[in-house]
Amino acid sequence: MEPITQNSIGVDGEVFTERRGAPRRRVLKGGTLRYNRGYAALECIVRNLSDTGARLAFGETAAVPSEFDFWLAGSETPVRAAIRWRGLEDVGIEFSR
Repeated sequence: MEPITQNSIGVDGEVFTERRGAPRRRVLKGGTLRYNRGYAALECIVRNLSDTGARLAFGETAAVPSEFDFWLAGSETPVRAAIRWRGLEDVGIEFSR
C-alpha cells in the first residue's frame, strides 16, 4: 500500500508537521500483546505500521498496559513496545530496539 503522507489537522484547522521518524503504511493485520511475564495477552488490529511503531485498534484501550511484547501476525519474534498515545479505541506504540 501507499505510505500515509497526510499531515495531522488540529481542532483549530492548523496543520501539524509530520513528527514521525519513519514513514507509516496502512495495513490491516492482526496482532497480539503479551504482558505480565507472558501470562496475559490481548488481541488487536494493526491499522498502520512503520519501522519504529504502529497504530493498534481495540474495542477499548483501558486494559492495554503501558509496556508489552508485541507480536505481528506472521512474524516469528516479538518486539518490545511502549504506548506513546492512547485514545478510546486506538493506541500508538513505539518499538524498543
